[in-house]
Amino acid sequence: MKIPFSKYHGAGNDFVLIDDRESKYHLTTSQIASICNRRTGVGADGLMFLQQSADYDFRMLYYNSDGHTASMCGNGGRCITAFAKRLGIIGTVARFEAGDNPHQAAVVGWDGNSGIIKIGMNVVAQPEPFMDGFFVNTGVPHFVQKVDDIADYDVFTNGRTLRNNSAFSPDGTNVDFIESMSDGQLFVRTYERGVEGETLSCGTGVTASALVWAVMQGGNLRKVSVHTLGGDFLVSFERDDKGNYKDVCLQGPATFVFDGEGDF
Repeated sequence: MKIPFSKYHGAGNDFVLIDDRESKYHLTTSQIASICNRRTGVGADGLMFLQQSADYDFRMLYYNSDGHTASMCGNGGRCITAFAKRLGIIGTVARFEAGDNPHQAAVVGWDGNSGIIKIGMNVVAQPEPFMDGFFVNTGVPHFVQKVDDIADYDVFTNGRTLRNNSAFSPDGTNVDFIESMSDGQLFVRTYERGVEGETLSCGTGVTASALVWAVMQGGNLRKVSVHTLGGDFLVSFERDDKGNYKDVCLQGPATFVFDGEGDF
């Protein structure tokens, strides 16, 4: 069966998106991994099905490039919102289901194919000091560590070691390395589980890193500008009286790349 798809990226974090509102496409783990393979397939960090939802605008079913599901992907959520906008499913606001919880997103800017998308994340417990960094769950687990000379840092080797550390058993964790830049931006680089390598950006990782940075700065920050290898983001948030983060929003680009059709 030939399956039409679209390719999007959110600041270099790229995805294959499939309109499955009729629930007629069923791909195996190996098929998804094959589609995401950069040498023999379409090439992507993940694959998403946009499906019908009884109570929301749509349902987001997300798979990492290894073919296994993940509960949430921040950049994926922004890209599927842009996809839904292009399909005419939504206007400027989307409410959708994901594997962790429902989310709301807003189309801040739009040129017909691509735009600036702002997505609401879930309430996040205050990041906890752990080993020589912080641990926080922003829909998926992240270990965040401050480093020096991040531009030359060996993210792959050190990220893989931490991702597989027994302290994060049995499922492992995503790993984010952070450093403050001279212009005030926070530079974030992420080793992403499921991809098993560095991605140009990671939405949940950018969010986790911004919240950790706010804690490290004394807890008074309400927004953090973040730079990644793939592009720039703005993370905004509030805190409740227990120190948990609420009204957490991730804003950044969601860019259409091309449409295609594959006999997968």
